[in-house]
Amino acid sequence: MSEFAQVDVAFSEQSLFVLNAILAGMIFGVSLKLTTADFVRVIRQPRAPIAGLLAQFVVLPAATCVFTALLGVQPELALGMILVASCPGGSFSNVMTFLAKASVPVSVSMTAISSLAAIVMTPLNFTLYGWLNPHTRPLLREISLDPLELLALVGLVLVLPLILGMAIGRRHPALAERADKPMRIITLLVFLLFVAIAFSQNFDNFVQYAGVILVLVAAHNIGALAIGNLCGRLLKLPLAERRAVTLEVGIQNTALGLSIIFTFFPQAGGMMLIAGFWSFWHLIAGLTLALIWSRHSPPRTSLTTTTESAHER
Repeated sequence: MSEFAQVDVAFSEQSLFVLNAILAGMIFGVSLKLTTADFVRVIRQPRAPIAGLLAQFVVLPAATCVFTALLGVQPELALGMILVASCPGGSFSNVMTFLAKASVPVSVSMTAISSLAAIVMTPLNFTLYGWLNPHTRPLLREISLDPLELLALVGLVLVLPLILGMAIGRRHPALAERADKPMRIITLLVFLLFVAIAFSQNFDNFVQYAGVILVLVAAHNIGALAIGNLCGRLLKLPLAERRAVTLEVGIQNTALGLSIIFTFFPQAGGMMLIAGFWSFWHLIAGLTLALIWSRHSPPRTSLTTTTESAHER
Protein backbone atom coordinates (compact mmCIF):
# COMPACT_ATOMS: atom_id res chain seq x y z
CA MET A 1 0.00 0.00 0.00
CA SER A 2 2.88 2.39 0.75
CA GLU A 3 6.46 2.58 1.88
CA PHE A 4 5.29 2.36 5.49
CA ALA A 5 5.30 -1.09 7.04
CA GLN A 6 1.75 -2.35 7.42
CA VAL A 7 -0.14 -2.20 10.69
CA ASP A 8 -0.88 -5.53 12.31
CA VAL A 9 -4.36 -6.11 10.80
CA ALA A 10 -5.28 -8.77 13.36
CA PHE A 11 -4.54 -6.32 16.15
CA SER A 12 -6.70 -3.71 14.45
CA GLU A 13 -9.69 -6.02 14.09
CA GLN A 14 -9.48 -7.32 17.65
CA SER A 15 -9.15 -3.87 19.19
CA LEU A 16 -11.64 -1.96 17.02
CA PHE A 17 -14.52 -2.66 19.39
CA VAL A 18 -12.41 -1.51 22.35
CA LEU A 19 -11.41 1.69 20.58
CA ASN A 20 -14.99 2.52 19.65
CA ALA A 21 -16.08 1.81 23.22
CA ILE A 22 -13.40 4.17 24.53
CA LEU A 23 -14.49 6.89 22.11
CA ALA A 24 -18.15 6.42 23.00
CA GLY A 25 -17.21 6.53 26.69
CA MET A 26 -15.40 9.84 26.22
CA ILE A 27 -18.42 11.42 24.53
CA PHE A 28 -20.80 9.87 27.05
CA GLY A 29 -18.77 11.29 29.94
CA VAL A 30 -18.76 14.79 28.48
CA SER A 31 -22.48 14.73 27.70
CA LEU A 32 -23.53 13.71 31.23
CA LYS A 33 -23.46 17.39 32.25
CA LEU A 34 -24.75 18.79 28.97
CA THR A 35 -28.19 20.38 29.06
CA THR A 36 -30.52 21.93 26.52
CA ALA A 37 -29.30 25.30 27.85
CA ASP A 38 -25.92 24.60 26.25
CA PHE A 39 -27.61 24.37 22.84
CA VAL A 40 -29.91 27.34 23.49
CA ARG A 41 -26.83 29.40 24.35
CA VAL A 42 -25.52 28.84 20.84
CA ILE A 43 -28.69 30.41 19.41
CA ARG A 44 -28.68 33.34 21.81
CA GLN A 45 -24.95 34.01 21.67
CA PRO A 46 -23.82 32.58 18.33
CA ARG A 47 -20.62 34.51 17.63
CA ALA A 48 -18.21 32.22 19.51
CA PRO A 49 -19.70 28.94 18.20
CA ILE A 50 -19.77 30.36 14.67
CA ALA A 51 -16.10 31.34 14.95
CA GLY A 52 -15.26 27.87 16.26
CA LEU A 53 -17.25 25.97 13.66
CA LEU A 54 -15.78 28.03 10.82
CA ALA A 55 -12.27 27.40 12.11
CA GLN A 56 -12.96 23.73 12.90
CA PHE A 57 -14.80 22.54 9.83
CA VAL A 58 -13.97 25.06 7.09
CA VAL A 59 -10.60 26.76 7.52
CA LEU A 60 -8.57 24.00 9.21
CA PRO A 61 -9.37 21.15 6.75
CA ALA A 62 -8.90 23.42 3.72
CA ALA A 63 -5.61 24.79 5.05
CA THR A 64 -4.40 21.27 5.83
CA CYS A 65 -5.18 20.12 2.31
CA VAL A 66 -3.29 23.07 0.78
CA PHE A 67 -0.37 22.68 3.19
CA THR A 68 0.12 18.96 2.56
CA ALA A 69 -0.31 19.33 -1.21
CA LEU A 70 2.14 22.21 -1.62
CA LEU A 71 4.80 20.60 0.57
CA GLY A 72 4.35 17.20 -1.07
CA VAL A 73 3.84 15.42 2.26
CA GLN A 74 3.92 11.63 1.88
CA PRO A 75 0.41 10.36 1.01
CA GLU A 76 -0.33 8.39 4.20
CA LEU A 77 0.98 11.16 6.43
CA ALA A 78 -0.96 13.77 4.47
CA LEU A 79 -4.18 11.75 4.59
CA GLY A 80 -3.71 11.27 8.33
CA MET A 81 -3.38 15.04 8.76
CA ILE A 82 -6.49 15.68 6.65
CA LEU A 83 -8.42 13.14 8.73
CA VAL A 84 -7.38 14.73 12.03
CA ALA A 85 -8.31 18.17 10.66
CA SER A 86 -11.74 16.82 9.70
CA CYS A 87 -12.53 15.59 13.22
CA PRO A 88 -14.48 17.66 15.77
CA GLY A 89 -12.98 19.11 18.93
CA GLY A 90 -11.80 16.69 21.59
CA SER A 91 -13.60 16.25 24.90
CA PHE A 92 -10.51 17.19 26.92
CA SER A 93 -10.72 20.76 25.56
CA ASN A 94 -13.33 21.54 28.24
CA VAL A 95 -10.89 20.68 31.01
CA MET A 96 -8.12 22.72 29.39
CA THR A 97 -10.47 25.68 28.99
CA PHE A 98 -11.25 25.49 32.71
CA LEU A 99 -7.53 25.38 33.56
CA ALA A 100 -6.91 28.35 31.26
CA LYS A 101 -9.62 30.33 33.12
CA ALA A 102 -11.34 30.86 29.79
CA SER A 103 -15.06 30.55 28.98
CA VAL A 104 -16.14 27.04 29.92
CA PRO A 105 -19.75 27.55 28.67
CA VAL A 106 -18.43 28.42 25.19
CA SER A 107 -16.18 25.36 25.20
CA VAL A 108 -18.94 23.00 26.33
CA SER A 109 -21.40 24.42 23.80
CA MET A 110 -18.86 24.09 21.00
CA THR A 111 -18.04 20.50 21.95
CA ALA A 112 -21.73 19.60 21.79
CA ILE A 113 -22.42 21.38 18.50
CA SER A 114 -19.24 20.20 16.78
CA SER A 115 -19.94 16.59 17.83
CA LEU A 116 -23.36 16.80 16.20
CA ALA A 117 -22.02 18.61 13.13
CA ALA A 118 -19.29 15.97 12.76
CA ILE A 119 -21.78 13.34 11.62
CA VAL A 120 -21.94 15.23 8.30
CA MET A 121 -18.84 17.45 8.26
CA THR A 122 -16.21 14.83 9.15
CA PRO A 123 -17.07 12.41 6.30
CA LEU A 124 -17.63 15.33 3.91
CA ASN A 125 -14.34 17.10 4.65
CA PHE A 126 -12.27 13.93 4.76
CA THR A 127 -13.50 12.62 1.42
CA LEU A 128 -13.49 16.07 -0.23
CA TYR A 129 -10.00 17.17 0.76
CA GLY A 130 -8.57 13.68 0.53
CA TRP A 131 -9.76 13.70 -3.08
CA LEU A 132 -8.62 17.28 -3.84
CA ASN A 133 -5.08 16.55 -2.69
CA PRO A 134 -3.45 14.81 -5.68
CA HIS A 135 -1.05 12.93 -3.40
CA THR A 136 -3.78 11.33 -1.25
CA ARG A 137 -6.36 10.69 -3.99
CA PRO A 138 -4.88 7.30 -4.98
CA LEU A 139 -5.25 6.04 -1.38
CA LEU A 140 -8.95 6.84 -1.39
CA ARG A 141 -9.29 5.05 -4.73
CA GLU A 142 -7.61 1.95 -3.29
CA ILE A 143 -9.94 1.84 -0.33
CA SER A 144 -13.13 2.77 -2.20
CA LEU A 145 -14.33 4.51 0.93
CA ASP A 146 -18.12 4.55 1.30
CA PRO A 147 -19.13 7.95 2.78
CA LEU A 148 -22.36 6.46 4.13
CA GLU A 149 -20.44 3.84 6.13
CA LEU A 150 -18.18 6.57 7.48
CA LEU A 151 -21.22 8.69 8.37
CA ALA A 152 -22.77 5.72 10.18
CA LEU A 153 -19.59 5.13 12.20
CA VAL A 154 -19.41 8.79 13.26
CA GLY A 155 -23.07 8.75 14.27
CA LEU A 156 -22.64 5.56 16.28
CA VAL A 157 -19.62 6.66 18.31
CA LEU A 158 -20.44 10.39 18.65
CA VAL A 159 -24.12 11.19 18.40
CA LEU A 160 -25.61 8.11 20.08
CA PRO A 161 -23.51 8.35 23.29
CA LEU A 162 -24.08 12.13 23.30
CA ILE A 163 -27.85 11.69 23.35
CA LEU A 164 -27.65 8.82 25.86
CA GLY A 165 -25.37 10.78 28.18
CA MET A 166 -27.63 13.83 28.14
CA ALA A 167 -30.68 11.68 28.89
CA ILE A 168 -29.03 9.95 31.87
CA GLY A 169 -27.57 13.22 33.16
CA ARG A 170 -30.98 14.83 33.09
CA ARG A 171 -32.64 11.97 34.96
CA HIS A 172 -29.81 11.44 37.45
CA PRO A 173 -27.97 14.77 37.96
CA ALA A 174 -26.26 13.65 41.16
CA LEU A 175 -24.86 10.57 39.44
CA ALA A 176 -23.70 12.70 36.50
CA GLU A 177 -21.90 15.06 38.88
CA ARG A 178 -20.07 12.20 40.61
CA ALA A 179 -19.22 10.31 37.42
CA ASP A 180 -18.07 13.26 35.29
CA LYS A 181 -14.45 13.62 36.46
CA PRO A 182 -13.67 9.89 36.95
CA MET A 183 -15.04 9.03 33.50
CA ARG A 184 -12.92 11.72 31.83
CA ILE A 185 -9.75 10.53 33.56
CA ILE A 186 -10.35 6.79 33.09
CA THR A 187 -11.31 6.99 29.42
CA LEU A 188 -8.37 9.30 28.69
CA LEU A 189 -5.88 6.97 30.38
CA VAL A 190 -7.31 3.88 28.68
CA PHE A 191 -7.23 5.66 25.33
CA LEU A 192 -3.60 6.72 25.78
CA LEU A 193 -2.75 3.13 26.73
CA PHE A 194 -4.47 1.95 23.55
CA VAL A 195 -2.44 4.44 21.48
CA ALA A 196 0.78 3.32 23.17
CA ILE A 197 0.03 -0.30 22.25
CA ALA A 198 -0.73 0.74 18.68
CA PHE A 199 2.62 2.56 18.55
CA SER A 200 4.37 -0.58 19.74
CA GLN A 201 2.93 -2.38 16.72
CA ASN A 202 4.53 0.29 14.49
CA PHE A 203 7.71 0.91 16.46
CA ASP A 204 10.02 0.52 13.46
CA ASN A 205 7.93 2.98 11.46
CA PHE A 206 7.91 5.49 14.28
CA VAL A 207 11.68 5.32 14.82
CA GLN A 208 12.30 5.74 11.10
CA TYR A 209 9.91 8.67 10.64
CA ALA A 210 9.91 10.17 14.16
CA GLY A 211 11.53 13.44 13.06
CA VAL A 212 9.14 13.99 10.16
CA ILE A 213 6.07 13.06 12.21
CA LEU A 214 7.08 15.32 15.10
CA VAL A 215 7.55 18.33 12.80
CA LEU A 216 4.31 17.71 10.90
CA VAL A 217 2.17 17.17 13.99
CA ALA A 218 3.67 20.12 15.89
CA ALA A 219 3.25 22.45 12.91
CA HIS A 220 -0.27 21.18 12.27
CA ASN A 221 -1.33 21.64 15.89
CA ILE A 222 0.19 25.10 16.16
CA GLY A 223 -1.59 25.99 12.93
CA ALA A 224 -4.90 24.74 14.33
CA LEU A 225 -4.48 26.81 17.49
CA ALA A 226 -3.57 29.86 15.41
CA ILE A 227 -6.59 29.40 13.13
CA GLY A 228 -8.92 29.19 16.13
CA ASN A 229 -7.41 32.31 17.64
CA LEU A 230 -7.54 34.21 14.34
CA CYS A 231 -11.19 33.37 13.74
CA GLY A 232 -11.97 34.54 17.27
CA ARG A 233 -10.17 37.82 16.61
CA LEU A 234 -11.95 38.35 13.30
CA LEU A 235 -15.33 38.02 15.01
CA LYS A 236 -14.05 40.28 17.83
CA LEU A 237 -14.76 37.81 20.62
CA PRO A 238 -13.93 38.70 24.24
CA LEU A 239 -10.60 37.30 25.35
CA ALA A 240 -12.10 34.50 27.47
CA GLU A 241 -14.26 33.28 24.58
CA ARG A 242 -11.42 33.58 22.08
CA ARG A 243 -9.23 31.41 24.24
CA ALA A 244 -11.99 28.82 24.51
CA VAL A 245 -12.38 28.75 20.72
CA THR A 246 -8.61 28.45 20.29
CA LEU A 247 -8.39 25.41 22.56
CA GLU A 248 -11.49 23.81 21.02
CA VAL A 249 -9.97 23.99 17.53
CA GLY A 250 -6.49 22.93 18.67
CA ILE A 251 -7.68 19.87 20.65
CA GLN A 252 -8.97 17.39 18.09
CA ASN A 253 -10.95 14.21 18.65
CA THR A 254 -8.10 11.93 17.57
CA ALA A 255 -9.93 8.94 19.06
CA LEU A 256 -12.48 9.33 16.27
CA GLY A 257 -9.66 9.62 13.76
CA LEU A 258 -8.07 6.39 14.97
CA SER A 259 -11.44 4.63 14.91
CA ILE A 260 -11.86 5.63 11.25
CA ILE A 261 -8.32 4.50 10.44
CA PHE A 262 -8.70 1.09 12.08
CA THR A 263 -12.07 0.60 10.38
CA PHE A 264 -11.31 1.75 6.84
CA PHE A 265 -7.48 1.97 6.62
CA PRO A 266 -6.18 -0.86 8.84
CA GLN A 267 -2.96 -1.14 6.86
CA ALA A 268 -2.16 2.59 6.74
CA GLY A 269 0.72 2.78 9.23
CA GLY A 270 1.48 6.40 8.35
CA MET A 271 -2.06 7.57 9.09
CA MET A 272 -2.05 5.74 12.43
CA LEU A 273 1.25 7.33 13.43
CA ILE A 274 -0.01 10.84 12.66
CA ALA A 275 -3.29 10.42 14.56
CA GLY A 276 -1.59 8.54 17.39
CA PHE A 277 1.14 11.12 17.90
CA TRP A 278 -1.48 13.88 17.73
CA SER A 279 -3.18 12.16 20.69
CA PHE A 280 -0.16 12.83 22.87
CA TRP A 281 1.05 16.09 21.37
CA HIS A 282 -2.16 18.12 21.56
CA LEU A 283 -2.57 17.24 25.24
CA ILE A 284 0.95 18.48 26.00
CA ALA A 285 0.59 21.62 23.85
CA GLY A 286 -2.92 22.37 25.09
CA LEU A 287 -2.04 21.93 28.76
CA THR A 288 1.05 24.09 28.35
CA LEU A 289 -0.96 26.86 26.70
CA ALA A 290 -3.72 26.56 29.30
CA LEU A 291 -1.24 26.89 32.19
CA ILE A 292 0.37 29.94 30.56
CA TRP A 293 -3.02 31.58 30.07
CA SER A 294 -4.09 30.74 33.61
CA ARG A 295 -1.40 33.10 34.86
CA HIS A 296 -2.83 35.88 32.72
CA SER A 297 -6.55 35.65 33.39
CA PRO A 298 -8.82 37.59 31.02
CA PRO A 299 -11.08 40.27 32.44
CA ARG A 300 -14.43 38.76 33.44
CA THR A 301 -17.19 40.51 31.52
CA SER A 302 -20.75 40.47 32.80
CA LEU A 303 -21.77 38.25 29.87
CA THR A 304 -19.10 35.66 30.65
CA THR A 305 -19.92 35.71 34.33
CA THR A 306 -23.63 35.30 33.67
CA THR A 307 -23.22 32.37 31.29
CA GLU A 308 -20.78 30.61 33.58
CA SER A 309 -23.12 31.02 36.57
CA ALA A 310 -26.00 29.65 34.53
CA HIS A 311 -23.88 26.68 33.47
CA GLU A 312 -22.83 25.93 37.04
CA ARG A 313 -26.46 25.89 38.15
